[in-house]
Amino acid sequence: MRKKNVLLIVVDQWRADFVPHVLRADGKNDFLKTPHLDRLCREGVTFRNHVTTCVPCGPARASLLTGLYLMNHRAVQNTVPLDQRHLNLGKALRGVGYDPALIGYTTTVPDPRTTSPNDPRFRVLGDMMDGFHPVGAFEPNMEGYFGWVAQNGFELPEHRPDIWLPEGEDAVAGATDRPSRIPKEFSDSTFFTERALTYLKGRDGKPFFLHLGYYRPHPPFVASAPYHAMYRPEDMPAPIRAANPDIEAAQHPLMKFYVDSIRRGSFFQGAEGSGATLDEAELRQMRATYCGLITEVDDCLGRVFDYLDETGQWDDTLIIFTSDHGEQLGDHHLLGKIGYNDPSFRIPLVIKDAGENARAGSIESGFTESIDVMPTILDWLGGKIPHACDGLSLLPFLSEGRPQDWRTELHYEYDFRDVYYSEPQSFLGLGMNDCSLCVIQDERYKYVHFAALPPLFFDLRHDPNEFTNLADDPAYAALVRDYAQKALSWRLKHADRTLTHYRSGPEGLSERSH
Repeated sequence: MRKKNVLLIVVDQWRADFVPHVLRADGKNDFLKTPHLDRLCREGVTFRNHVTTCVPCGPARASLLTGLYLMNHRAVQNTVPLDQRHLNLGKALRGVGYDPALIGYTTTVPDPRTTSPNDPRFRVLGDMMDGFHPVGAFEPNMEGYFGWVAQNGFELPEHRPDIWLPEGEDAVAGATDRPSRIPKEFSDSTFFTERALTYLKGRDGKPFFLHLGYYRPHPPFVASAPYHAMYRPEDMPAPIRAANPDIEAAQHPLMKFYVDSIRRGSFFQGAEGSGATLDEAELRQMRATYCGLITEVDDCLGRVFDYLDETGQWDDTLIIFTSDHGEQLGDHHLLGKIGYNDPSFRIPLVIKDAGENARAGSIESGFTESIDVMPTILDWLGGKIPHACDGLSLLPFLSEGRPQDWRTELHYEYDFRDVYYSEPQSFLGLGMNDCSLCVIQDERYKYVHFAALPPLFFDLRHDPNEFTNLADDPAYAALVRDYAQKALSWRLKHADRTLTHYRSGPEGLSERSH
C-alpha cells in the first residue's frame, strides 16, 4: 500500500491573479516567475475561481482549518477567540493516526473558558491552534524566528522589526527599490524552509502531514537582495481604482472608512502617511517588491520539492498550495485584506495528488472555497468528514472533474467590528454585532449584504471591477431581491448542524446521512 504524505503549503496574502500558470492560459503577460509553483500546476489541478470565505488572517485560517464558514466558527476577527468545541484539521488528523506538524502560524486566540485570563496568549494577536504539533513556530511575536537569526550570528537591531527597513542610512521608508537590511540567508522565508527540511529529514521517510506556512508576500513590502531588484515597476500591472480616493470612498460608508484610515506604516516598516495617497509609481514599485517576495517563496519551495524528489517521496505526497487571503495592492485605493472587493478574497489553490494525476495541468473554473481544503485532506486519508463541516471534498476534481451538483455561487463574509488596531465600528456608529457583511457571487452578479448598512450589487459582465453600485437602480430590483434570497437560503442551509443529523425514536438513537 502506498504511503500517504500530505504537504499543505499556506502562504500569506498572495492574490489569485499572481499565478503565472493561469496568466499564460488566459493569454496574459506572466509578469513574475515561479518555476516551482509552475511545476505544481503542471502536475496538479489549478482552481481559478477560489476564494477564502473570510478575512483577515485569524478568521481565514479558522475557516481553512475547521472547514466552517465564519458564521459558524465565529472567530470573527483577529483577536477574537476560536471556540474549543470546533473540530479542526489538526484534531481530525490525530483521529486517523497522524501527528500533524505545523510550521508558521494560525493566528488563533484560545477559548477563554479553557484557560486563565492571565494566559499570555491573550496579549498577542494570536497563537497556535490546538491539535497541531508546532515544529517551526512564528508566533507569538516572531520570537522563534528572531532567535534563529541571532543564533546564526546576525546582529539584530534594538527594535527587531527594523531588519525590514530599506538598506542604507539615507533610505526613505516606503515603497522602495532598495533591499531590506536582512540578507536572504536569514529571511523569514529561509527560516520556514530550514524548519521544513529539518522536520522532513527527521521523519526519515515515515508518513507525514506538514502544514508549511510562509509569512510572505505579507508586508512589510521590502525584499532581501537579490529579490528586491528582480522585477521592474514598469512591467507590473497598473492598479485598478477610481480617479481619486474621494470618488472611491463615495461608493459606501465602509469603503470610506478604509480609504480614509489605512496607513502606510502597516505595509512599509517605519513609513508615515495615508495608504490611499500612494501614486501609481509607488504602487508599481510596491507590486514589483511583492513579486520579489513571491519569487523568494517559490525558490524556497524548490528546496523542499527537491528533497521530496531526492528521497522518492514526491509521488507519495498530496500537495496543496493556497493562501489565507489576498491583498488589495492599491486597487480601489486600498491596501490589505478588508471589505468586499475581489482582490482581498480571491486566492490561489493548486492540488497535486500522489502519483499520476488524471487532470494534470488543467485549470478548473468551478467555484471552490477555502472551507473545502479540510474535507479534501480527510477524504484523501480515509478519515471521516465531520457532519458540521461546511466544505466539500475536491477529490472528484482531480479525476473526473466538476460534480454535477456542485455549488453555483461563491460565498464569503467579513466582520468589521472594532479591534485594537482598527475601529470601523466606532466610525460607522454601529453596534458590535451589526458589523458584518456577506457576499454571494457568480459569473454575472455580485451581491453584498450588510447587517446594518446599505447593500451593494454589481453587474460583473459590464462592471468587472465593481465601481458601479446598482442596488438602488429600479431596473435591477428583481435581481437584488433574488440574490438577497439566495444569500438567506445559503445561511439557512449552513446554520450549525453539529448534531442535526441525529434523531431519537422508538428504536433509540439513529443517524441520518442525508
